[in-house]
Amino acid sequence: MLTAVVGINWGDEGKGRMVDLLAEKSDIVCRYQGGNNAGHTVINERGKFILNLLPSGILRPEVTNVMGNGMVIDLQHLCTEIQKLADAGVSITPKNLKISDKAVICMPYHVRLDCLEEERLADKKYGSTRRGISPVYGDKYMKKALRMADLFAPEDVLYEEVKELVEYKNLTIEGVYHAEGEKTDAIMQWLKTYGEPLKPYVCDVCTYLDEADKAGKTIMFEAQLGVLRDIDFGIYPYTSSSSTIAAYAPIGAGIPGRHVDYTLGIMKAYSTCVGEGPFTCEMFGEEAEALRKAGGEYGAATGRPRRVGPFDAVASKYGVRMQGATEIALTKLDILSYLDRIPVCVAYEIEGKRTTTFTTDRVKLAEARPVIEYLEGWKCDISGCRKKEDLPAAALRYIEYIEKAAECRIRYVSVGAERSEYLTL
Repeated sequence: MLTAVVGINWGDEGKGRMVDLLAEKSDIVCRYQGGNNAGHTVINERGKFILNLLPSGILRPEVTNVMGNGMVIDLQHLCTEIQKLADAGVSITPKNLKISDKAVICMPYHVRLDCLEEERLADKKYGSTRRGISPVYGDKYMKKALRMADLFAPEDVLYEEVKELVEYKNLTIEGVYHAEGEKTDAIMQWLKTYGEPLKPYVCDVCTYLDEADKAGKTIMFEAQLGVLRDIDFGIYPYTSSSSTIAAYAPIGAGIPGRHVDYTLGIMKAYSTCVGEGPFTCEMFGEEAEALRKAGGEYGAATGRPRRVGPFDAVASKYGVRMQGATEIALTKLDILSYLDRIPVCVAYEIEGKRTTTFTTDRVKLAEARPVIEYLEGWKCDISGCRKKEDLPAAALRYIEYIEKAAECRIRYVSVGAERSEYLTL
C-alpha cells in the first residue's frame, strides 16, 4: 500500500509528528520533495527532534527511510543532521537510510545566491528560508546541477564539471550582485568533505522502491510544506519551488508508474503561515500573540515567528481538493483550550462579494477580507483524552463543524505534542 502524508494549508501542519506516529505500521518512509527548508518536529521518549532533510521515520529503528529523486540535498547540512541524531543515540546506517542517486545537490553557491537575492529584494522579498532551494531547483531544470551520482565520478571529470558550473554561477554572483565569486577548489573540497561520508547511503532508489512495492511492503510518502506553497497550485510566487501535492509523491520518490492508494491530509485546528504573501485570515496584535504563544508558533527550520489566524474553511476545502485527501489528521486541537469563543473563517469577501471558493490570484487575495463566525470554547485541558467520548461536547462540535467545512472526514486528532497524545475518531 502506498500512503501519502501531506499538508492541507501553508505548511507547518504537523506532518512530522503524524509521520512518526504512523511509521509504526510502515516499512518505508520516503521524502519526495524539498530540502532543508523543511522543519518537521517529532517528540518522543528520547526528546525533541527537528528534522530538516531526514524523513520523520528515522526515529523508528525498524523503518527504512528514503530520500527521493525529487529532493535537493545540502550535503553539509545532512552530515550535521545525521551526526546530531547519532549523538542522541539514533542509529543511522545504509540499511535504514537510502539516498537516491538522482537527487540534486544543493551547493554552497545556491545558498549564497538565495541570500543575495533576498537582500536585493529588501521589503519586496518572497520570504525565502535562505537555504538555496529556489536556485538549486532552477539549476535542476536548467540542467546545470550536480546529482548524488556525480559524487562517484572520477575526480578529474568531476573537477571539470564543477569548474564549468562555478564559472557559470560567477557570471551572476560577480556580474549581477557584485559579490566575490566562488572558487572551484573550495567547492571541490566541500564536495569531498561532505560527499564522501554520504556515498555509502547513495543507491538506485527507483529499483529499491519498485521491488519493495512488488513484495507488498507498506510505503509512506512524506511531504514538505502544504498545498498553498505548491509551485503550481499555491499562491504564486509566494510558494516553494517544488510540488508538495500527493499526486507528485510517486514521481519524486522514484516510482512514477505507481499511484497513491491513501492520502492523509494534515490540517491544524487553526491557521499558521511562515513567510510572505496573502494570508486572509491573519490575526494581529494581542489576539495573535496569545495564539502564537499558546501554540509555540515559531518556524522549526528558521525560528521565525509564524503568522497565525483562525481555522480557514475556504483555504482548507481547496487544500483537501488539491491533495485528493482520503481522510484528515487534525493537529493541535489542545491549543485552542484557552479560548472562550473560537473564531472560524467561513468565507471571504472579495470585491464586495462573499465567496467560499478559494483563489490563488494574489491580487484578489490581497483584497480579500475574512468572514468570521464563532463557536463555543471548551475551556479545559484535553491533553489526556484518548477516546472520542473523552472530549468535551464543545470540542466535538468544533471537530464536526470544520470536518463539514473542509468536506473531508477527520480520522485522527492530536491533543498534545507527545507521540501518544492523540485519538482516533
